Amino acid sequence: MRLELPSRLTMQEATAVLGGLQEALSRSSGPTVHLDAAALGELDTAAIAVLLQCRRLVQARGMALSLDAVPPQLAALMSLYGVAELFGVQV
Repeated sequence: MRLELPSRLTMQEATAVLGGLQEALSRSSGPTVHLDAAALGELDTAAIAVLLQCRRLVQARGMALSLDAVPPQLAALMSLYGVAELFGVQV
């Protein structure tokens, strides 16, 4: 399954984005969920919280999460919070 993050993921959008991801994951199948972050241009720490919750949801379904096309700003924030390795992101 392939999912895409929006262009903006801040505190204002976090609840709606997470809700959309949860809904899509409830219909998912297969061994891996590919989460495409290419469009993500505006973000804050809420993006980290959403990604961590998405990872938990995917793992609870016995699936793997692949975070693809990580923009530099997200990679830097993930590194700052010490979660880059959880997602296989090289900084």
